Amino acid sequence: MTGHGPISSNFGELALVAATLYPEKPALVQDDVSLTYGALEERTRRAASLFASLGVGPGVAVVLLFPNDWRFAECLLGVLRAGAVAVPANIKLGADTLAYLAGHSEATVLVVHESLLDKALEVLKSAPTIRHTLVVGGDAPFAVAYDEALAQTSPEFATVAVEPDTLALLMYTSGSTGVPKGCMLSHANKWFQARSSARVMLHDEHDRALVMGPLYHANAFWACMLPMLFVGGSLVILPGFDPVPVLQAIDAHRPTYTSGTPSMFSLLLEERDALAALDVSSIELLLCGSALVPEELMSALTAQFDCDVVESYGLTEGGANVVTPRWGIKKLGSTGLPVPGVEIRVIDVDDPDRDCPPGEVGELWSKSPANALGYFKDPQTTTAKFTPDGWLKTGDLVRRDEQGYVYIAGRRDDMINCGGENVYPKEVETILLQHPSVADVCVVPAAHSVKGQAPVAWMVPRGSSVTEQEIKDFFLQRGPAYAHPRRVFFLDKLPLSSTNKLDRGKLEADVRELLPRGLGSNRATRD
Repeated sequence: MTGHGPISSNFGELALVAATLYPEKPALVQDDVSLTYGALEERTRRAASLFASLGVGPGVAVVLLFPNDWRFAECLLGVLRAGAVAVPANIKLGADTLAYLAGHSEATVLVVHESLLDKALEVLKSAPTIRHTLVVGGDAPFAVAYDEALAQTSPEFATVAVEPDTLALLMYTSGSTGVPKGCMLSHANKWFQARSSARVMLHDEHDRALVMGPLYHANAFWACMLPMLFVGGSLVILPGFDPVPVLQAIDAHRPTYTSGTPSMFSLLLEERDALAALDVSSIELLLCGSALVPEELMSALTAQFDCDVVESYGLTEGGANVVTPRWGIKKLGSTGLPVPGVEIRVIDVDDPDRDCPPGEVGELWSKSPANALGYFKDPQTTTAKFTPDGWLKTGDLVRRDEQGYVYIAGRRDDMINCGGENVYPKEVETILLQHPSVADVCVVPAAHSVKGQAPVAWMVPRGSSVTEQEIKDFFLQRGPAYAHPRRVFFLDKLPLSSTNKLDRGKLEADVRELLPRGLGSNRATRD
């Protein structure tokens, strides 16, 4: 089964076709659990019935507080089948932020995994809208034991009919520039996303995906879980990312595909002893995304795994909308072409009425059926991010070549204005990564007394010693002088966020602490 159209408007029926065609086939595998599609369908109906008995229905929000657990799928799909709104929550957020999510979404039910009971108790103290709490995998005096309640609930549940543009998911942003914002995704958005991901990656029922990132995050949720359940493939779920156990899981479970961030794949490649001892030959496709992808990493992955390696670009508000084709021409350094059904524009950052010609960097705008409905209870931000005629302003800077291939330059917010010249961190990082002693690098801005801002680099050295001046000279021989890193700081490894992305915000804060007076005051240095 290579894909199909939605059998109903309700995205909760994502796995229904697979359950009909392959009822005995494993859908979800984790530890000693192997759940068939037939069993997943029955448990999803029971979950929908259980939620409905708690007053969950159209417009009602349910917060899902899960680590990677196979029951996440049935709970999410069960909420949707009841016509309600699922709110997958980042479990690494603080209790105060999670309570804000629960209150802002007006959720009436909290579904929490037993491993997160202490955090749930803190959340409930500040979440007055929550009327019912379900505990998955255990029990608690303040909650209903989900597993017991599910077993006692009837599987006879008729999916609630919804309109295509009915709200299905609230995906909250990280809130790096303020409180988290609830991105509103409809049933139609998610049908397009699941079908699109399956088709552009050429997935079918023979595929088996390995989940090594958090299921509440788009990388694993959208790129692994949704397309696999859509086509009838299997999903092997790991509790989290740990390089050696990931490689051991590939050896043991023989997945054909996995998706991850650049940082995750870089850490896998560092495990040379495990790679030599374990069989990873089952992998046919690796998808790298959710952050800027160095060219060297793509080449190294191709060499190590001897498989298709593709780069994908997307965002919560617009789905995966640019992707390196699994077929046809691949261009190293490019994130690829627009996904079929997605329109894109590259807009002059100083003149939104002007489209940039090939080769010029501008802001990426996209329009597709995956575009969100907007931000929950936030019309001002919705108006700022979405145009009246349906374009999403992504905030990401890109350029296109003559064939339409897209190259990511970085976030508009990350662009460094150095004395009137635009410096794009990825372009500086790409040059620095060519140095044989640079294993990893991140370029961030520092205040500059003359130029306003200037780039500095955080570097992870490889093997032999390398000096700060050597790195600066290396760049000056290959790149424009205005873009060279004024300072180079060394780390054992770059910090990661809760979703396994490079944490640029922390590095920027560290620069401010190390250089409280900024750059440019010492005229003896080249600035």
